[in-house]
Amino acid sequence: MLRRALLTLSLALVPALASAQDWPQRPVRMIIPFAAGGVTDMVGRVVGQELSRRLGQPVVAENRVGAGGNIGADVCAKATDGYTICMGTISSHAINPSIYPRMPFDNLRDFAPIALLGQQPNALVVANALPVRSVQDLVAYMKARPGQLNYGSSGVGTSTHLAGELLTQQTGTDAVHVPYRSSAQLVTDILAGQLPMSFDNFSSVFPHAREGRMRMLAVGSAQRWPAAPDVPTVAETLPGFESLSWHGLFAPASMPRPAVERLTRETVAALQSPDVVTRFNDVGIAPGTLSGDAFRDFVAAETRRWGEVARRANIRAE
Repeated sequence: MLRRALLTLSLALVPALASAQDWPQRPVRMIIPFAAGGVTDMVGRVVGQELSRRLGQPVVAENRVGAGGNIGADVCAKATDGYTICMGTISSHAINPSIYPRMPFDNLRDFAPIALLGQQPNALVVANALPVRSVQDLVAYMKARPGQLNYGSSGVGTSTHLAGELLTQQTGTDAVHVPYRSSAQLVTDILAGQLPMSFDNFSSVFPHAREGRMRMLAVGSAQRWPAAPDVPTVAETLPGFESLSWHGLFAPASMPRPAVERLTRETVAALQSPDVVTRFNDVGIAPGTLSGDAFRDFVAAETRRWGEVARRANIRAE
């Protein structure tokens, strides 16, 4: 009787397992938890286009914005159709757990990490009118004017906000955080001289710095960034400083393992595609090199690191 029951169960599982092995049989939905036209949207669509070709099925992007990426990520975490994946960032999958009082998902337990898609440094920029030309100059300027200098970010709890907090924590300085609704608004105010300084994604500010419309003092990567080798790192002045913005691809933890493995394999191959590499490099993004468990370990480490910065700064998001 027991043997017959086990045989019946195993036969019942065969179609599901075969379907997972043959995945995908229909279009795949990619949730992008940030607005169309932004960096996360661009990265997702570039990779999605290459994945469509490699999977033989369309990868359809769907923007679901709000709550620092939590709304879209939550849709992904709770999906059970086996055909939903999502973009995730340092905000949605590393910082938010420490700044939102109630998270609708567990950033580690509820997702199967596919791959780190790309990284770029957060760059430290200042308005041309600010009389500083290096990180050392800026720190001295801030120390001489405690609490008098404003710094911007693209929103409370973003990587650019925490980069500013990390700077003040490492230097013992005091500055006033001014959150913006978008990077575009922040850049506009720096160009107009309304905002003296900020961290922002390298891809957002480098074109303006290259044209001399703002001054890029340093980048937040551990080593100088290939797209701007003449720009020093913050760490050259403040050892140990590092702040990068990253984008990753995730599946719900419920997705069948064979489908996750296929996705991981094809995503890693997509990131080596000449078209993807060129399009990323054109905006200063380095294609990712981590996948699967190594990517999971990276996300866990980022969660711990930025959670500590957020707690020291008492950052809270509504």
